[in-house]
Amino acid sequence: MKRILLLATAISLSFLCTSSAATAESRSAQPNILLICVDDLRPELKSFGVDYIHSPNIDRLAASGRAFHNHYVNAPTCGASRYTMLTGLYGSYGNQALFKRAEKLASSDAAIPPSMPEWFRNNGYKTVSVGKVSHHPGGWGGEDWYDNNVLEMPGAWDRQLMPTGQWKHPRGAMHALAHGEIKPIGSFSGNKIDAFQSEGEKDTDQHDGLIVDAGLEQLENLAGAHTPFFLAIGMIKPHLPFGSPERYMDPYKSVELPPIPHPEKPEGQTTWHGSGEFMGQYHHYGQDPREDDAYADEVRRHYAACVSYVDHHVGEILAKLAETGADKNTIVVLWGDHGWHLGEQSIWGKHSLFEESLRSPLIISAPGMKNPGQKSTAVIETVDLFPTLCDLTGLDQPDFAHGTSLIPQIEKPNAPGHTAYAYNGNAQTLRTDRYRFTLHRDGGTELYDHTSSEKEAQNIATQFPRKVAELKQLLLQTAAR
Repeated sequence: MKRILLLATAISLSFLCTSSAATAESRSAQPNILLICVDDLRPELKSFGVDYIHSPNIDRLAASGRAFHNHYVNAPTCGASRYTMLTGLYGSYGNQALFKRAEKLASSDAAIPPSMPEWFRNNGYKTVSVGKVSHHPGGWGGEDWYDNNVLEMPGAWDRQLMPTGQWKHPRGAMHALAHGEIKPIGSFSGNKIDAFQSEGEKDTDQHDGLIVDAGLEQLENLAGAHTPFFLAIGMIKPHLPFGSPERYMDPYKSVELPPIPHPEKPEGQTTWHGSGEFMGQYHHYGQDPREDDAYADEVRRHYAACVSYVDHHVGEILAKLAETGADKNTIVVLWGDHGWHLGEQSIWGKHSLFEESLRSPLIISAPGMKNPGQKSTAVIETVDLFPTLCDLTGLDQPDFAHGTSLIPQIEKPNAPGHTAYAYNGNAQTLRTDRYRFTLHRDGGTELYDHTSSEKEAQNIATQFPRKVAELKQLLLQTAAR
């Protein structure tokens, strides 16, 4: 553990309206949890400093809570990042991380810690998941996801929903455009779909509209019950393909975009990659944003439209929460599962261990919290969410979790953070408040100084061997937990 976890019984928070003892008598007064997960969302939000983005609903949530501007995920890919969020543990890399855990649960006698939703379910919460919360809602495969009974998170949810509509099955819905278009499995060649699209009049013409409609129905039902709820709603945009109804693109058609910072491929040993998912699995009709500035701006505008599409849905969810009256006793969390390069380091995509892949928005809002609207710049990480929500609801702490409660930063926005650890299939990285240090499997190192104007455009590892040795030791200690 990074430090001794704060116990809920030792914390005096004005906004907690329940005792720390999770008894049957007190459970009805325990705070609910509404977790909103957004796929591939970098901090491309007005409340996080991106002026040209239209995100009024997420911005209002940030104004009512604590926005963490230096939140880092533990893995820059959907499945592995969601593993860390849902378990509070560092894990394996890849989109099969939760399936590997499920296989161990089914075949091993070894004790495997409960997931976060299971922890809350075991403590009297009604747990419901709608949309993409884990990576493969419903199971693994193609059209038979609901037929093969292979689930990512056995025992976690009382109810798990993934509406599919015209896209027919969960995988189709997760990689969809309007009119039922889906990305074929293994589409590096042959049958691809467009990388972006602005089409449709109704929100349900693109898939997230279906997810949120189902989520609103579940929210209304849960708010009317006498049991505290843990409701997770996972939206898929702005994941590729960048598809949104036409009206969300309108504000961006003529907007002047800022220059892409450090757009060149870095020199030397780096986690750079060739944007394979973006360039290899979707149609670009001979255009390449790494070489064509006009095309790069077109891609960026479609990403922005998807952000506004998601923001509209966040507004619908928060409005429904207020309509039910449950907002007075509900902790709201908005979490991006990782970032996404929009041309920085000449990358279009995720998967790297640079800042753009690992930094994502995290907002926590609780009724009556102190100093709402003041941001935190503390370095924190996704595994911190599990112990934090236990603190906020008065549940016992998960002593197996790798994270640290964020109660200090929630109480005092200027409270310091800690380090953030992350990994992909080839390297590991550690982010401090000043440095990013990356260690490759072959022993190669990268060191970046975020107080420098170069930030992660210049590897200074050879110039500062003592700092490299210090951070390498800290990284290896962290990874050994």
